[in-house]
Amino acid sequence: MSVERRGPDGVRARVDRFMTRSELMQAGARVVPLTGDASDRRYFRMITSDGRTRVIALHTEPFEFEKLPFVNVARLFQSIPLPVPEILDHADDLGILLLQDLGDVTLQAHLGAAAPTEHAALYREAVSFLVRLQTRGRELTSESFIPYCIAFDREKLLWELDFFSKHFVEAYRGIQLPAAQREALRRDWTPIVEELASEPRVLCHRDYHSRNLMLNNGRLYIIDFQDARMGPDTYDLVSLLRDSYLDLAEETVDELISHFLALKASTAAQTTAARQDFRRRFDLMALQRNLKALGTFGFQTTARGNPVYIQYIPRTLRYVRMNLLRHARFARLQELLAAHIEELR
Repeated sequence: MSVERRGPDGVRARVDRFMTRSELMQAGARVVPLTGDASDRRYFRMITSDGRTRVIALHTEPFEFEKLPFVNVARLFQSIPLPVPEILDHADDLGILLLQDLGDVTLQAHLGAAAPTEHAALYREAVSFLVRLQTRGRELTSESFIPYCIAFDREKLLWELDFFSKHFVEAYRGIQLPAAQREALRRDWTPIVEELASEPRVLCHRDYHSRNLMLNNGRLYIIDFQDARMGPDTYDLVSLLRDSYLDLAEETVDELISHFLALKASTAAQTTAARQDFRRRFDLMALQRNLKALGTFGFQTTARGNPVYIQYIPRTLRYVRMNLLRHARFARLQELLAAHIEELR
């Protein structure tokens, strides 16, 4: 088992203790590391002697199972219902969850080999999950579920844009913004934040993109949902259709937005004015979401020493430029950003 060891409480020691406690080590099970996400969690695949597999999710510290956001949100999503991995076991003192293994095929990876018709069907299914999340999620509203108690409010959305300034513009690009320019940026994106924060809120996954949708035995599953919260109805759709990890044709984006609105089954939403307003709100959300993503990519690269996200920066910058130029209201913001980021000129 080639898992990193860091003393008695290190990664390998904790995994070994879990395996021994579960009598899996004696049964000949082995463990191999998996590629992680942008969090501090570590993931391993446990393979038993008969070929069955499970995933070990190793947290940075012990937890109380009943208070763990992943557990809380999993129960909520199962109640909707939405397809999420089953929790098979846990060891609170070791910070370990044992999960159903969904394999290695993300929607991002699968689309490289999928036929166009299959590609379209998977995205339409992913969109249908969002409609179910929003409609059924409203019916299940309860303070016993963490997502209903937190939201993309003004402070959170503004913090994310400041995060972009700090970790992408300054840390990653090495540009020291004068205080006056930093304040000018804040003045220009504050109206964006206030408009987004004032929209009616729905239940949001919070990171709904092609790397967090898994294809297993022909079925689409949702992962990485522990940060779910309330937010605009455009938030998750933007994450899916303005995905930093792959390109979707504009025609496809338009079709999937129409599919989303059709599934919402609201006659009012089908008027030309309503559809145009939704698209305007979609673009507004996309601008904020993509700027925040650039901040995350900069942070991962400079603060975490994780360069894997650099490859996704050009595509995300293209999204930002497209929306800045599409709407006249962003002219001043585009000018401020383009002064420091040549890709936005």
